[in-house]
This record gives sequence, C-alpha cells and structure tokens, in this order.
Amino acid sequence: MVFRISGVPANAQFPMEFTSDTTLLFTNSGRLDISGATPLMIPFTTIVQNAFMELVRQPIFLILISSSTVFSVFLASVPYFGFGDDPKLVKDGALAVMFVAGLFGAVFNASASMSREIRSGTALAVLAKPVSRAKFLLAKFVGLAGALVLLVYANLIAGLLVSRMAFDAYGDTDTFALKVFFTFIVLAYAFGGFSNYFLRRPFVSDTVFLFLLMSTLGFIYIHVFDTVDQIQSAKGQLEKVSDWRMIRASVLLLFALWILSGIALACSTRWDAIPTLTLCSAVFMLGLMSDYLLGIPAKDGSLIASFLYVVVPNWQLFWMTDALEEGKSIPLSYIGKAFLYTAAYLAASLSLALILFQDRELN
Repeated sequence: MVFRISGVPANAQFPMEFTSDTTLLFTNSGRLDISGATPLMIPFTTIVQNAFMELVRQPIFLILISSSTVFSVFLASVPYFGFGDDPKLVKDGALAVMFVAGLFGAVFNASASMSREIRSGTALAVLAKPVSRAKFLLAKFVGLAGALVLLVYANLIAGLLVSRMAFDAYGDTDTFALKVFFTFIVLAYAFGGFSNYFLRRPFVSDTVFLFLLMSTLGFIYIHVFDTVDQIQSAKGQLEKVSDWRMIRASVLLLFALWILSGIALACSTRWDAIPTLTLCSAVFMLGLMSDYLLGIPAKDGSLIASFLYVVVPNWQLFWMTDALEEGKSIPLSYIGKAFLYTAAYLAASLSLALILFQDRELN
C-alpha cells in the first residue's frame, strides 16, 4: 500500500515500507509519526541473483570454463605410454585441471564480487538501502558458490568424456568424439554471437549458459552415436565407458572450492585480486602438503603444528584420485562427512570475513 502525503514534493522518497497495519499519526507540531513503518529491505535472493549474474558476465569466467574444458579433453587425445595406467593418468589430469581452474575462478570472482564493488562504491550504495553487512556478505558468497557450481559442472562433463576417450598403448585417439565435442563448443560460441549481434543480449553470460548446454548435448550425442567402443571391444582393446565415479570425485572438489572461495572472499574484503591470489595460492599449496609438513610434527607433539594442522584446510581429504582405481568407489557417507567439514570451515572463514568487513571504510 502506498501513502501520499500532501505538501511533500512528488519526487521525494522515503526509505520506508508501509503495510495495512501501519498507522500514520500527526503530532500537535505537525510532524509525521512513522514508528509503525519498517525499513525498505532488498530481498536476499535479489542480491544473490545479482551477484551470480555479475560473476557469470565476467569474461574471465567464460575463459576459465572454455579453456579448462578444452584442455581436459585434449588430455585424452595424446598417448602417455603409461604401462596400462593411461586412463588413470587422464582422469587424474582432468581432476587437476578442474581444481586449478576452480582456484583461479574462486579468487578472481571473489575479487570481482567484493573488492571491486568496495572500490567502485557499489557496495556502499547497496548497504545504504539498508542492507546489513552480514546479509550482503552471505549473499555474495552464495552467488560465488553458484558460479563455481557451473565451472565444476562444465569440467565434470569434460571429465566424464575423457574417462571414456582415454586409451592405452593398444588404442587410438577417439577422433569422432573430439570432432563432435569441439563442434558443439563452436556452435555455443556461434549462438552466443548471434544473440549478441541480432538480439542485443550480453555475449558472455549467454555464451556461458550455451556452452554448458551444448557441451552436455555433445556428450550425450557421443554416447549415443559413437561406435568406436564397439569396434575396440571386438578387437579386445580397452572398452570406451565413462567412469561415473568422476561425479562423486567432482562433488568433493566442489566442496574444496567452496572453502577456497570463503577464504578468497575474506581476503577480498581488504585486498585486491593479486594479493588475494597470492595468499590463496599459498593456502592451496600448504593444504596439499599439510599431512607431511604439519601432520607428522603434530603427531610428535608440536603444539604449533597441531594448531596449524587444524586451521589449514587439508585438500587431500577432497582429492580422491586413488578411489578411481579399478574396483574402488567413494561412499556417500564419506561425502556427507566432507560436507560437514566444509560447512564448519565455511562458518569460520565467513565469520572472519564479516569481522574484516565490519569496520571496512566504504567511501
């Protein structure tokens, strides 16, 4: 319900929201009593949606999705001479590309979502609505986490494809799958350019979603129409079957990337992209070696090592390449425990981000 008060200019705005239960009273001095009104608040989902779409529209995001996916597929097109371990090497490489691409995606997206908006004054304009800093920070993280889901999904499609395309010393490159997949990727860029030129739609965001759609359709098309697996199976060579365990391994890597994004978001409340990337890379490398650098001294009774071993995230808990060997699997119970670990670490990192953001000057 909208109330118009006489004597007030038509273009005047009040940051108040009036409901049917609100009572407007004028005092003896002629002042308006609006004690029953509530401040006009921006919905949480609106901030999340804007943060998500802003990240998807970043050119670096499209570059990361495209380059990581194409490079993962390229890994399955070259011989390794791995003495029978060629498929495992290909799958390990695809997961490594996903992890590294996610690191850069988390850092650059967090910088674009926080430090750039603080520097440009956008954050000050949003917080003046009014929006609490905790709500603003949490919405930015949810939008960042959603963008990382798209990045991991694109690399998961590539990972499932390369697990099918991988060949040993007795096989050959699956040229049919390569041609089909890259054709669908080119079509995604072509449709994105068409919508931008003729429909005046944003090129980057449209191409990102088209890339996800066309890569999925290309993967399905290859599974339906590729007959290389039948030919090679008849010859007694390695059968072309996607390793669906890559899905659970990718989910665990997504949890790790969420932790990295929480750390990157905390750093972005104070620093720009390059210092944030430096610190997150250090945490990334230290977390990969924490079992050796911190775990062994912690078992020997070092209090400092024990404290750092708890504080530094252990990425080996999310790196399940050994479980992709023949006859092994990743149980759902382990994924549930990893999710609880992720939630606890995110609560700590986002609390630290709120502390750093709480007294940050936004002028």
